[in-house]
Amino acid sequence: MTYTITIWGSRGSIPTPGPQTARYGGNTSCVSIERDGGDPNQIVVLDAGSGIRPLGNLLVERGNGLLEVDLLVTHTHWDHIQGFPFFTPMFTEGNVLRIWGSKQGEVDLEVVLQQQMHPVVFPVPLEESAADLSVEHVGPGKFAVEGFSVEAMRLRHPGHTLGYKLIPEGGGPTLAYIMDNELGPGGHYEVSDNWRSELVEFTAGVDLMIHDAMYGPHDIEQHRGWGHSSYTEAVALAVEAEVKQLMLFHHRPERDDADMDLLVEAARGEANRSGHAFDVLAAVEGMQLTL
Repeated sequence: MTYTITIWGSRGSIPTPGPQTARYGGNTSCVSIERDGGDPNQIVVLDAGSGIRPLGNLLVERGNGLLEVDLLVTHTHWDHIQGFPFFTPMFTEGNVLRIWGSKQGEVDLEVVLQQQMHPVVFPVPLEESAADLSVEHVGPGKFAVEGFSVEAMRLRHPGHTLGYKLIPEGGGPTLAYIMDNELGPGGHYEVSDNWRSELVEFTAGVDLMIHDAMYGPHDIEQHRGWGHSSYTEAVALAVEAEVKQLMLFHHRPERDDADMDLLVEAARGEANRSGHAFDVLAAVEGMQLTL
């Protein structure tokens, strides 16, 4: 099976619209996955940052009938759910929206989504969603969405954050989506002592790894414990796991298009010096890749 991924938002922390971020984009985390030759009304979505709003608008504009959406949420920090209240398909009766993610401590994922749409901060409560909406709690392990087997792994980030690996039913290219994740030292996270080797095994040989690369090798030192990685650390993981392609993601809000060009060039240099041949690219809003 082949499928197409589309980048709807790849910025970290906060949307950054404006002329200086126009090429790479300013929306926060959202990626869609559509099976080539499959039902166009069945779609898998990774995260619900501000990028999910234009995705939802496009799905409605297509007008192909009722939708069936599987939304995988890595965690509930604002830049990964802030677009959710503006996802227009959930206000259409007959659409199906299944949301997958972890509890945050003792707080249910559904409660977090309800709170961000509470009348004191948003005019329309979650309960007014007309779609058939369900929330499924998942943790490290395996589950299935339409067309894919999914594996989840706990990441090194404040809160309960999951990385996802998608494996097409019947075989095909694999995708690992690792947001947000601190590969270097720092922070106190509830992961095993063998976490690094487990992550290498989790991502080993994937056809595409989308990984947090918020920082460079210099500014990362001022942000240890914040739960993010540098592009050098992401490249090193890609080398160790022998991935086929690395997409840098979760771009720092302060980094404009010119800065991003330099970061991508530097990351490719790191990859070329590694001795492991693989492609390195940065996520660009509107980009599509077929795996």
